This record gives sequence, C-alpha cells and structure tokens, in this order.
Amino acid sequence: MICVVRFEKWQALGNDYLVVERDALPFALTPGRVRRLCDVHTGVGSDGVLELSPPDEEGFVARLRIFNPDGSEAELSGNGAREAVLYLRRAGWTDQRQFSIQTMAGEIRPTILDDRTCALDMGRARLQSEDFPGGPADGRTELDAAGRMWGIQHVQVGNPQCAIHVHSVAEVEALDLRVIGPAIERHPAFPNRTNTSFYAEVDETTIRARIFERGVGETSASGTGACGAAIAHVLRGGDAPVRVLLDGGELVVDVDESLHFTLTGWAVPVFAGELSPELVRELGAEDDGAPS
Repeated sequence: MICVVRFEKWQALGNDYLVVERDALPFALTPGRVRRLCDVHTGVGSDGVLELSPPDEEGFVARLRIFNPDGSEAELSGNGAREAVLYLRRAGWTDQRQFSIQTMAGEIRPTILDDRTCALDMGRARLQSEDFPGGPADGRTELDAAGRMWGIQHVQVGNPQCAIHVHSVAEVEALDLRVIGPAIERHPAFPNRTNTSFYAEVDETTIRARIFERGVGETSASGTGACGAAIAHVLRGGDAPVRVLLDGGELVVDVDESLHFTLTGWAVPVFAGELSPELVRELGAEDDGAPS
C-alpha cells in the first residue's frame, strides 16, 4: 500500500520551496530524493525542500531542515525560514505570534506580523568563522576569481556569506553571475563553499543586490544573502534598517552595533498537492539517493 505524501509549495520573492512534514513521509529525505522532488520536469519543481518535524528540545515549536535543489543541506535560508514559520502558524502547529524553531544554524525566533509577513530574529552575525579559515578578524580581504580581483566582506549569518560591494547599481545589473558566481562559490578560501551577494548603494538606507547561492545558482531573492549584503553595507558606514532591493522584491534587514540582525519580509502559499503513487514508489525504491 502506497502512503499518501502531501506537500505545500510556498514562495517568498520568487524563491520557492516545497514544505513537507517529516512524520508523514514514508522515507527519509536523501540527496537523490530531494533532487528528484525539486526537478521541474520529473518532480514537483522548486528551489528546495523544507522538512518540518517535532523539536528535539522543549521550548521550540518545530525543527526545520532545509535542502538545496542539488540535494545538499543548508544551515539556513531566510526566505525558507519565513515560509516554514508562516506554514507552521497556518497549519496549526502554534497559535503564538512569537515562538522559536530549531535549525542547523541554531535557534531562530520569529514574530508573526500578519498573515503573510514575519520578522526573524536571526541572532548575531560573525566576521570570522570556520567557513573562511584564513580570513582576517574583520572578514575583509581581496580574492582573485573569474579574472578579476574582488574586495569581499565575509559574514557568517548562520551560513557563509561573501558580500561584494561594487560601484554602481548599473554594475550590479551588468555582472555575469553565471561565470562569476561559481568561481567565488568554490574558491579555495571557502572550504565549505560560500553564498555570494553583489550590491551597490541606492542611498544611505537602501541597496540593490543580486545573489548567487551555494548549491543553487543565481536566485531571484535570498533572505540570508540580503542579510549578508545589508550587514556589509552597515559595516561600510550605511544606516540601518536597510532596504534590500532584489530581483524578486524587497526585504528589510535591521542591524545593531553588535551585529545582531533581524530580517523582515513576506511569504505566501502557492498550492497544495499530493505526490502520485508512481512517484512515491520510485522515491521509496531508492537506497542512498541514487536512482535505482
């Protein structure tokens, strides 16, 4: 007998995820299964999968795992976390406006602002981390990649961010991220690869950014990428809160003097569905994530 596997698809600024509840799945999520689910032709199609399960500790509403479309597991996603948080509220996991969830990056504390908007207390960013082991104390250096020297700002926001300031919005728009993005993502300076944001100031409190995500490629929006760019902007003397203008829309990042930061934005459901019995059978037949 084939188990019915239900999911919801959510999006935030065009960044879309499938949301599933672990205890309703007849199999564990492996890299191969995630890749198949995210495939637009042979699966449902999405930028990743969000798996929700009961928490491991008291004081939390749920545990969130985040999977990239290449099957790798991400420590954190700002857009994905907002989608998960608003799903939890809508699905009845909690009726509280403020609560906590577990992630690989640690505790995330959301505040529900309305039916489609929430603010995420993301904790404190760091400028030194194991993701940039040779980096200086302030996280700022230069890297040679894709035939050019880039001035970078490393920021650890729950996942590694490489924020790159360029001179103008026009330059941001003109960058060929298909070439530049992979060269920086896999630069030897980043043993765990890195997410990268390219940004320029619009004014003291507004920046324009494009994002190249580790394991994904260029995205219409990234919550943690927006946070990395906003923190780099503040470190350069910009004012907070910072409006971050992305291809998919706008996010707001507040940053204080200790680099404690909060991300505010919206997320909405797109549709709910069930996997076909045939697809469930195929996914269940996989042992280690490779198609059988």
